[in-house]
Amino acid sequence: MANPKIEQFKKVLQMDPKDETLWFGLGKAYMSDENWEEAITALEECIRVKPQYSAAYLALAQSLHQKHEFEKCRSICNEGITAATKNGDLLVIKNLEELKTALPSP
Repeated sequence: MANPKIEQFKKVLQMDPKDETLWFGLGKAYMSDENWEEAITALEECIRVKPQYSAAYLALAQSLHQKHEFEKCRSICNEGITAATKNGDLLVIKNLEELKTALPSP
């Protein structure tokens, strides 16, 4: 059965595909369903629409970690730390640094 939240986000995104909060919400909804592939796609689109959306970097990094895409996860952590530093998002920085530290060595 399709997640009604996901269907609602998709419907609204058809009307406004440039709304980063909708892309973020869609990504988080996919994450709650453990659909990492779709979560990654939605969160990458969120960052494309608004590159300084630091919470999207964290969610994207978490999704990549779940898919065991560790190198890409590390790269997104670094990009996210840069964006979060510019925004002053200390909690996002802390969480990204913790996730990066937990990654297996390259």
